[in-house]
Amino acid sequence: MSGMARNKDVIALLPDLRRYAQTLTRNTADAEDLLSSALLRAHEHRHTYQPSRSLRRWLFAIIHNLFVSQRRTRLAEQRRDGALADLVPSGAPATQEMSALLAQVMRRFDTLPDNQRAVLHLIAVEGMSYQEAAETLAVPIGTIMSRLSRARRVLRGESPVDRSHAELRVVGKVHHD
Repeated sequence: MSGMARNKDVIALLPDLRRYAQTLTRNTADAEDLLSSALLRAHEHRHTYQPSRSLRRWLFAIIHNLFVSQRRTRLAEQRRDGALADLVPSGAPATQEMSALLAQVMRRFDTLPDNQRAVLHLIAVEGMSYQEAAETLAVPIGTIMSRLSRARRVLRGESPVDRSHAELRVVGKVHHD
């Protein structure tokens, strides 16, 4: 693919990339900074792009990896924990039941760990398959399924890990002496 064609492909992906950066950072200004840095990194490392690989997943992976790196080095500087919860009204009149439910889901989404929020966004918002998300985040597909399951459980208002009712059962042959 020529450089000009690839540039048009990247421009077409900007809304998706911007939305993913917004999901990771939870802040519009920080999302724009992350996206700009990721595009610069992609340009600087364009020689590593393999045309047989999905350009979309390659760019999503760059955004994800850059976010993780920045998060590790600037964890103390993070000031946006709870920013979304502060913006969402805490209550709504009974006639706005759906708005209240949506606000509750948004608050729960904001409390998800970064890795679960990223998986949920890639699959639910970007429409990636489990396999595509696994390749984008460089984790096994089982990890994707597990993170997605935990994220959905939190969004439904269930406890993140509730195994109090779990039962053990024997599978296979049982020998009695």
